[in-house]
Amino acid sequence: KMSKRAGTFVTLRDVVDEVGPDVTRFVMLTRKNDAPLDFDFDRVLEQSKDNPVFYVQYAHARICSLLRKAAAAGLPTDDATLRDADLSPLAHEAELALAKKIAEWPRLVEIAAKNCEPHRVAFYLYELASELHALWNRGHDEPALRFLQEDDPQGSAARLALTRASAVVISAGLGILGVTPAEEMR
Repeated sequence: KMSKRAGTFVTLRDVVDEVGPDVTRFVMLTRKNDAPLDFDFDRVLEQSKDNPVFYVQYAHARICSLLRKAAAAGLPTDDATLRDADLSPLAHEAELALAKKIAEWPRLVEIAAKNCEPHRVAFYLYELASELHALWNRGHDEPALRFLQEDDPQGSAARLALTRASAVVISAGLGILGVTPAEEMR
């Protein structure tokens, strides 16, 4: 707990120096402007689902890694090809949930801008990352949900298009918040 009178306070410069500008900005924008902010240094430094900025950036980095693997396997990953991909193989509830979450993006941006509520963007990005990670993890148990499948180029193209759309939205959302999307996690 900070107190100016007791001399126990942390400056914004101290926070930025400790965790970096992207983490600071993201965490500060996860609250309404009239809500108190409890900045938990331990939480924002851990690499887990409990750290929202890590979780969102990890989703973006995971997609970038997937697209690099797909390109190395000879699958088309350019935006023009993915834009024209047949999405009919996307029929599983987890795939459809991710597609629905992506579809919410334009309206959410409109509402957040209209009401001056950037925290809506941060919450949305966390939810989108959660949908992506959930689909990714289901692929461990259900091989038909894996994003890349050698014997199913049409399904792979559809899933690549879905993940690329997720990356576009995550990148745009982080850009709105002034946070750099991660291409790799180290």
